[in-house]
Amino acid sequence: MNLGIETEYIEFKTSTSQTTRALESLVAMLNKHGEGELYFGVADNGDVIGQNIGNKTIKDLLDAIMTRIKPTVIPDISLETYGCQSVIKVHIRGNNKPYSADGRYLIRSGSENKKIEPELLKELVFTNSPESILDMESFNQDLTFSQLKQLYITHGFTIDSQTFPKNTGLLCTDGKYNLLADILSDNNNCSIKVVRFKGNDKTEIVLRNEYGYKCMLIAMEQALDYVNSMNETRIELSGSAVRKEIRLFDEQCLREAWSNACLHTKWSAMIPPVMYIFNDRIEIVSTGGLPIDYALEDFYAGISHPVNRQLQKIMGQLGIVEQTGHGVPAIVSKYGKEAFNISDHRIIVTLQFPFMPEGGNTDYSSLTLSQKKVLTAIKTQPTIKTNELTAVTGLKIARINQIIRELKDLDRLERIGSNKTGYWKVN
Repeated sequence: MNLGIETEYIEFKTSTSQTTRALESLVAMLNKHGEGELYFGVADNGDVIGQNIGNKTIKDLLDAIMTRIKPTVIPDISLETYGCQSVIKVHIRGNNKPYSADGRYLIRSGSENKKIEPELLKELVFTNSPESILDMESFNQDLTFSQLKQLYITHGFTIDSQTFPKNTGLLCTDGKYNLLADILSDNNNCSIKVVRFKGNDKTEIVLRNEYGYKCMLIAMEQALDYVNSMNETRIELSGSAVRKEIRLFDEQCLREAWSNACLHTKWSAMIPPVMYIFNDRIEIVSTGGLPIDYALEDFYAGISHPVNRQLQKIMGQLGIVEQTGHGVPAIVSKYGKEAFNISDHRIIVTLQFPFMPEGGNTDYSSLTLSQKKVLTAIKTQPTIKTNELTAVTGLKIARINQIIRELKDLDRLERIGSNKTGYWKVN
């Protein structure tokens, strides 16, 4: 009889003489997945070889698990029979991470147990303690939430200003505003950046846009709108004259990658996510990496493991993220697993362009010098405001407004979205 192979959830031991190693495996599985199973009387290859069971075998095993694993867990121990062979099965479950066996902290990696280094142990304590952005007090306690409230009202929610902070998880247990409140407030020190580079590396910056000092949810949408305004379409004709449109990047994948970055980044360190735009790709960067107890295969499968659960709840209520877990699989299906570069401290999602964007190849031949100035400034920064164009072009506000009307009449310029949160599209 064979029980299969060892995994991140299953371990085999030939007998209870290996109890010390067994405890290490149980702890490693607890620290990785919060549960696991171990069989005594089974060889490493899964063959059932049987376990001798005396009067005190089960009791001694139970005592070892409950006294040598900290914090204490109560296992489920049962006897199973395969043919004429008896096997002891131990099922263990717990969510009070990190766990240790005889003072040793380990974590499961495939079918192996690995020692947790001090820095990773600190992270494990952090990620499994009460969510820190809910418990960490905001340095600024003079916060307002008009923008966040308006988002809720727009999505059909009724707002009670008195209970709003508590109902949305913006308060610490002592009633003070927490870090979540800070990043969702009307006026904060959090700035999301979009940086455009000339070429395929970071040697030369073309533009650096900051979307911040406001409710993070609004800033993230404005940053997304700006990048989407840069999307281009190339028309290809096959031999049979079939027309095919190819987009510079998949906008749904960009939204998924950007929303995940804004949701899962390490907000406790107040390091916002960023988007880098190169000639051949977009990079979406978030800090923190994968949680130490989150398997890479679960990540690619789209199994949710939110670091900031209350923020996920808010973003879900406002329709910014869906809790279906399809984001990562959708990106993998379009761009492959190589789109993800995952380290201990950050995640980079790269959306490679299928063709070189035209960028500045706009035809200015039929325009006046002033029209060229305005159109060039807008093409460089599609979210630029009219009053900002005065500083860039040197023209007065009345003249700029006149030129914008002229460019619209020439079908060279189009406004997408509202005056406040929209952007310009250059035709």
